[in-house]
Amino acid sequence: MSVLKVVEILGNSTVSWEDAVQQVVNEASKTIKNIKSVYIKDMQAMVKDNKISEYRVNAKVTFGIMD
Repeated sequence: MSVLKVVEILGNSTVSWEDAVQQVVNEASKTIKNIKSVYIKDMQAMVKDNKISEYRVNAKVTFGIMD
């Protein structure tokens, strides 16, 4: 039987939503081991001068709990 835990993390990028998700994984992996998946709960874009200036994601990171 495996036990999983979920944490919610906010990430941002000036490049894309995909990059914002990758930033979440990069930062989470510094302290969380055994990451299994990332669920994107919400996405938001900030606009400046009629152009997207920042991409933001609200992500749920799932990881296995190790003995």
